[in-house]
Amino acid sequence: MARAILIVLDSVGCGAARDAHLYGDAGADTLGHIAQACSDGRGDRAGLRKGPLTLPNLVRLGLAHACEASTGKPLAGIVKPVAPEGQYGYGVEISQGKDTPSGHWEIAGCPVPFQWGYFTALENSFPPDLVAAIVKQGALPGILGNKHASGTAIIDELAEEHIRTGKPICYTSVDSVLQIAAHEELFGLERLYELCRKTRLLVDPLKIGRVIARPFLGRTEDAFKRTGNRKDFAIPPPGETLLDRLAAQGRMIITVGKIGDIFAHRATGEEIKPFGNAAMFEAALEALERLPDGGFCFVNLVDFDSEYGHRRDAPGYAAALEAFDASLPRLEARLRSGDIAMITADHGNDPTWPGTDHTREHTPILAFGPDVAPGLIGRRESFADIAATLGSWLGIGVVGPGRPW
Repeated sequence: MARAILIVLDSVGCGAARDAHLYGDAGADTLGHIAQACSDGRGDRAGLRKGPLTLPNLVRLGLAHACEASTGKPLAGIVKPVAPEGQYGYGVEISQGKDTPSGHWEIAGCPVPFQWGYFTALENSFPPDLVAAIVKQGALPGILGNKHASGTAIIDELAEEHIRTGKPICYTSVDSVLQIAAHEELFGLERLYELCRKTRLLVDPLKIGRVIARPFLGRTEDAFKRTGNRKDFAIPPPGETLLDRLAAQGRMIITVGKIGDIFAHRATGEEIKPFGNAAMFEAALEALERLPDGGFCFVNLVDFDSEYGHRRDAPGYAAALEAFDASLPRLEARLRSGDIAMITADHGNDPTWPGTDHTREHTPILAFGPDVAPGLIGRRESFADIAATLGSWLGIGVVGPGRPW
């Protein structure tokens, strides 16, 4: 019986979607603009990387072909093989928004049928009654922030006041999210988690996708740093997902990274959550080693998004892509006859784009394995085609509204 592993390269989009103008993202292209930056020297950083973007394994599997199919433009500085060794194409999101839950849920066969709620005001972003409820539920002296902000910038701005007053730092962005940052030791990690759980219930009527705990350490402005104990509190998917179908049939599921958080820990099996892309990839390889026939491993590699996309760090993003690419042969070597591996993304986060938020983009789709026939899968009209294809491959039937290729 077949096994499957699905790796989401968080935010690695491949060109603006047709409706990107509705989100202010017309012209965004995460992979294309990173490749261009590397080609013209803007992707260089002493001691980190230099020169054109180098992704020989992803390109061998069809990444450059997928990107060109999406945008009509070649990836700068990259030579395509005549015939890729994997299946390749790109996905179009039908869910509204450009956030992590909607992208992942649709990948898993459950597009979002509703409009997310947002905190649109740049200052005083949260309604006064919500702020009052958060303060009451958390027995807090108040909150700091209450605005749109970059997570690292607002910690640098308000961490010292947070330590002095005990008020947590609350902020949002153009995404459907409420984030709460607090000192991991002085405020307390479990206290932060409990505050986020209570806040999750408060924002449910507003259809806010995630409440995110953002713990940090440090005592001075130069030393504040977010830790690996981030936790997302998401609303559950509104319908059946690939994970639900697999769990109902008793299949083994191993989820790596923040997949458990994204799916509200529903049908997410054994959850493994190390810190950093490299550690998560190693965990995925270990999981694959013990995954039985019929099993499924679902992986999110978040660093592309959190460490480089939101921080608008094109050289760092490029280096992270190159590091992942170099690790791919180790995954390929562990695939057995009948196995399928897929690589995709959930949205874009173009590090050359204005602002610090996600970008509404197509996503590359690559599939490979010993028995996976290479070739073009073309434009997929929903991310849900991934779940449909994996369901068919694993013998549990088509899951969701997508169409298998």
